[in-house]
Parts: sequence; structure tokens; C-alpha cells
Amino acid sequence: MLNRFQGWRERGWSVIDAPAYADAWQRFGGSVATHPMVVERLAQLAGIPVRYLAWEQGGDLKAAIPTWGRDLALSKDVLKRQGKKGLFDLGNAEIILPAAADAAAPLRHRGRYLSQLNEGRFSHLVLQAELLAMSRTPEELSKKFRYNQRRELRLLEEAGGVIRPVSELSSVELATIYCDLFLRRWGFVATGAERMAEVIELLRELLIGSVIYLNDAPIAIQLVYRVESPQWVSVEYVNGGVDPETRAFSPGSVLSFLNTQSAWEQARNVDKPLRFSFGRADREYKERWCNPVPVYRV
Repeated sequence: MLNRFQGWRERGWSVIDAPAYADAWQRFGGSVATHPMVVERLAQLAGIPVRYLAWEQGGDLKAAIPTWGRDLALSKDVLKRQGKKGLFDLGNAEIILPAAADAAAPLRHRGRYLSQLNEGRFSHLVLQAELLAMSRTPEELSKKFRYNQRRELRLLEEAGGVIRPVSELSSVELATIYCDLFLRRWGFVATGAERMAEVIELLRELLIGSVIYLNDAPIAIQLVYRVESPQWVSVEYVNGGVDPETRAFSPGSVLSFLNTQSAWEQARNVDKPLRFSFGRADREYKERWCNPVPVYRV
């Protein structure tokens, strides 16, 4: 029975290897959660093999997908079913699958938060009820808002606040800071806390952003990953933590300002549009930074 369903799902698709998938991604682009290195390393961590599939037209590869059974690879549902719930955290990541703009490949594997960029590249997409929060351009933020952010940054620095790039800290240090500040901010343990240092180390070269210190103690951190596609830059803000006792300085807001402004600057330096995802549009603070955008599911 399972094989029959698999045959139906994969109708018209053919099996390819990991290097062929990586080639497709480098050619057509994608997002953090579909990046070949992210897929391969996190799947290895989970101990769940990836089945890579290609859609060809006239002998040309037009689309490629990484799969776990009947789901797209790295699916939270699969982790849950295999007793590995919360092994790692990519948030509600924007999913952009590598495909030619006009591929119209039939996508029959389950997935959520499929980007608008998949339109025309894949068929069988259904509009999802939830929206994603996508960072506004600096120009879309009001002058008053930007002024206030710069003022908060200045007040923090005058009080002895120090901004340190994540590259200066080890994966173990970053994981410790993140898990501690997340617990303090939200009152519960961060998803993937147990293997956090390992996951950060695996994705280290994609990690961007800064950590804010006050009186030599870390007070704000965000997990932000960045990948560059041929036609756009994809950034995923997974989650963050702040010390609630320092809320007078709005360190979380200051860090969002620093991380988004820096990402916009980098993207503009390479002359590519930026897709900076804050995950699901489910919290009030995201409304200040983002535009809600529709996403699809299968």
C-alpha cells in the first residue's frame, strides 16, 4: 500500500543524489530550510535519510525537492512521528524549493509555509490560513521609528552596552547564551535546547547577527541564518532571547534593528532582493518590523 502511494506521489519525478540537488539549488535558488547543507546536516543529525527527487522536461532538470517519506525533508511532523520532536529549531521557516520559474512541477509531498516564490514553479499549492512576517525595507519604516531605534541604541551604548558579532563567540557560548536568555524571556525551555550547540556548529557558516552585552553580561541574542541564491538573499530569524530585567533599554528591539539593517545592507551590496523572514505573523512586535505575506501548503 505504501509503495502504491509513493508511486502516486512521485509520478513523473526521478530519484537524484545529493550533489545533483545541490546543483539545482545553486542554479534556481531556495531558502535557508531547503539549502543543501542545512538539509544534509540536519537530516544526518536526525538520522533520517533524505530522498532527493527531480522533475525533468525534455531531458532538462526543472525542479528538485528533498523528501522524508510523504513530507518535505526537515518536517516537524516527521520528527514528531519518529520520537525526535524538537531535535532542532528552524522556526516556521519560509520554504523556497529550487525550480525554474515556469517549471509547474506537481508537488505532492506535504509541506507548509511554502513561499509565494513557488508560484508557477510548482502546482498543487493551497493557500494557507497563517501568514509569514517578512521584514520591511528600511525605507518602509517611518522616520520616527528609525530615529527611535537609533536613539535606543545610543542610550544602550552610553550605559555601557557592547555589540559583539556572533563570529566572536563559540557555538557552545552562543547556545548557552541563547538557551539562558530564551528561558528568561519566555519562561520555558527553547526548542532544541539539548542539541543547540551541535546544531549551531553544524550551521555555523550561515549564522549572522550580533549579541548585545551590558556590564559584561549578554542581554539579547537572536538566531539568524542567511543563504544567498542566484536571484535573492534568504534570511531566517528563528527565535531570540532577552534579559527581561534590561527591558528599559529595549535590547530585543535594538538587536532587531541592527540585524535587519545589516542584512539589508549586505543584500543591497550584492544587488539582490532580501527575504528576511520572522516566521509566522503571530506576534504584535513583528507587525512593527514586517509585512504579512501569504504562504502555501501542500
